[in-house]
Amino acid sequence: MTETRIEDLPGAMSRRDHPTVGVWNRLEGRPRTTDFGRALRVEVRDPLWMLARQWQLGEFRGTDGGSPVTATYSVTASPPGRFRSDTGPDEVPGPSGPLPPDRPLEAVAERRPLPFAFGAEPISFDLRLALGRRWLKLLARSSELRSRRFGERYVELYPIALPDPANPAASARVAHPEVWAATQAVAGRRLDGYLLYLHLKAGGRAADGIDARGQRNELNALGPRLTGWFDDLIDQPSGATPQRPEGDSTWDPRRLEHRFSVSAAVPAGGERVLTAPEYPGGELDWHAFSVTPGGSLGGTAPVPAPINRTVFPAPVRFSGMPLPRWWAVEDGRTNFAAVTPDSTDLARLIFLEFALVYSNDWYQLPCDLPAGTLASIQGLAVTDVFGQRRWITPADSGAGQNRHRWSMYTLNSLDSLGSHSDEPADDAGLLLPPGTPKVATGPALEDVVLVRDESANLVWGVEQTVRQATGEGRSGDETAAETLAFRRRLHPPAAPDDPHASVAYQVMSSVPENWIPFIPVHVPGDNRSVQLQRAAMPSEVDATPVRPRTTLLREGLDAGCPYFVNEEEVPRSGTRLTVAYNRTRTRTGRVVLWLSVHRTTGRGERSSGLSFDLLTPPAEPGG
Repeated sequence: MTETRIEDLPGAMSRRDHPTVGVWNRLEGRPRTTDFGRALRVEVRDPLWMLARQWQLGEFRGTDGGSPVTATYSVTASPPGRFRSDTGPDEVPGPSGPLPPDRPLEAVAERRPLPFAFGAEPISFDLRLALGRRWLKLLARSSELRSRRFGERYVELYPIALPDPANPAASARVAHPEVWAATQAVAGRRLDGYLLYLHLKAGGRAADGIDARGQRNELNALGPRLTGWFDDLIDQPSGATPQRPEGDSTWDPRRLEHRFSVSAAVPAGGERVLTAPEYPGGELDWHAFSVTPGGSLGGTAPVPAPINRTVFPAPVRFSGMPLPRWWAVEDGRTNFAAVTPDSTDLARLIFLEFALVYSNDWYQLPCDLPAGTLASIQGLAVTDVFGQRRWITPADSGAGQNRHRWSMYTLNSLDSLGSHSDEPADDAGLLLPPGTPKVATGPALEDVVLVRDESANLVWGVEQTVRQATGEGRSGDETAAETLAFRRRLHPPAAPDDPHASVAYQVMSSVPENWIPFIPVHVPGDNRSVQLQRAAMPSEVDATPVRPRTTLLREGLDAGCPYFVNEEEVPRSGTRLTVAYNRTRTRTGRVVLWLSVHRTTGRGERSSGLSFDLLTPPAEPGG
């Protein structure tokens, strides 16, 4: 080994040129056994021994390190003002726009369009009837309109049609007894308000197609009241265009997560863009965001005036904390000697070192910040008991070398590819998202589990809960069984002929119709990367492809587009997706309701029992 001679030792230590050079000002015990009990008891042999221990630990020696008395800081808190959905065709982010100040960020980030049809089959009759009932109530408030019986005319113009029970395409309303009974009860008697709503949103007038006879203007004036009521009732994505029919929805069906960005003004000028690249839904907190260096959402608001405060630092205290001096009786409610960490349990070892060695070196300062802001500390000055005032710099403001940087509870940055970087962002600040502390989640309308089936070498999208045409969720197994029975009634199987052999050949076994297959395919232009593509299983009755009954798995189906999922999004534990309504009340008292999807971890692999080339007993004639 070569020895390095340090000429200027104090200067080298102040500049931290050599990380191996350190200063030790503590005398700590090193137990020779794994039991810390005796070492932590500090057994008193005699008073002279205790005085010697105090002398060894430097308790009789004065230092020039005073405790802080006051601290003065300046904080700038800027509310996020811009929002952008980072999902779109060909991975192109959508246009940015102002962040609604009267809605929590969870609602803006999670809201998704309300489905009113699966292809040509109408669904969501609960919302259709609610719109129709609202329109009839608006008509009833006017005695003149009520006397003219305009409600019956609108029922005739926008009726709820009764489907043909023999039409296989109407299985969503005919195959299930509860749905069929509800459809028969309202068909021809109630108004399909969604058809009127679509007519009004397309630029039409409420009196179109109605013989108003002098009340045309009064009817037309009620149209904006209907559309405004429904738009305020349930929050939906905005900014829909032919290129982006989903608007500013943040759900990425390929990655099975939400992706969006917000921005806030910073004191240095410009804006700081915070991106949530992997938000699964649910609780939205600061750790869901990362800083996008050099990003811009196209607009900033004026920076608010900084908050200047002078506070009194308080030492950090916790139950069972060791006292800073040896000559004292400590509280025994917390037995740190009973903590037996392993040599690889770094988190527990660091906590023990903080609790037993360095806990009395930490102070906390009160800092009240408004909710829904990005806070940045402009400066911090501390005055100690000796009257000395020190300017405190951030702990991660090193000289550009990783060993000089220390960071915790800070935002990291994204690289040019949109992936997380190991380096913390420079002066990222602390984000308090403009969210809500409590959200009430309704029953699941759709519940899909993506699971791996190693025996069949497939990924299955199991529809555990599907949305009925009446709007409520129901078991996917029961719905699939009732649909299969309905098809068998329409297409009864032919009677089998007399068997000509002792065994019968079966090409493949059957799978429940609520199991949607995803097959592995290559990514275009890459011979190694694999993605999952939605496929279809043939029906047991007429061999027609089985279509999904949830909006999660019908992605692009009604438009004739394939649906792909990244292969890494379905681990061995599986992935669960749940669609439900969420309701909360903002700080101003406004009630916000939106439809969202949440992603959680599944419960492992499953087997569909799919097999091929089977030899089965032949069917008996008439059986």
